[in-house]
Amino acid sequence: MSDTDKPLKKVCIICAKGTIEDVYATLVMANGAVMEGIEAKVFFTFFGLDAITKKQMKKLHTATVGNPAMRMPGGLAFPTFLGMIPGVEAGVSAMMRSQMDKLDIPPVDEFLEMITAGGGEIYACKLAMDMFKLDKSDLHEEVSAILTVGEFYAMCGGEGTQIIFT
Repeated sequence: MSDTDKPLKKVCIICAKGTIEDVYATLVMANGAVMEGIEAKVFFTFFGLDAITKKQMKKLHTATVGNPAMRMPGGLAFPTFLGMIPGVEAGVSAMMRSQMDKLDIPPVDEFLEMITAGGGEIYACKLAMDMFKLDKSDLHEEVSAILTVGEFYAMCGGEGTQIIFT
């Protein structure tokens, strides 16, 4: 690190999508931050709320249709039109979960606990909560509060802070 480089002190991560790949990208980055001693605040909005909603967090799926980066085991390209066939998305999601289990990647609820145990903070978006008619009791207990986007941004200031949108 040069004299002009300033260390990263805080990450504020916004998760707006509820697919396995988007939710886990958020959780891995937040957990990695707290493990490195970086302050982490995670804001779940719109379909990202599925990751912190008790009824949905264990039912996340992977995006099969319209995902040009989708790969099969061994790196073969996945023809996205196959994702329209009934049962394919569920099968691909099960395969993803199986691969994650083999790598000992924790489930969403365990990841949330690890992040907060390390000092990270988990928040839900008030607008999205209102849109989906959810309240605090619908959320995992690791969710600190329901905030407006303005309240979240107010927490994101300071030198050495990055806002990451997943």
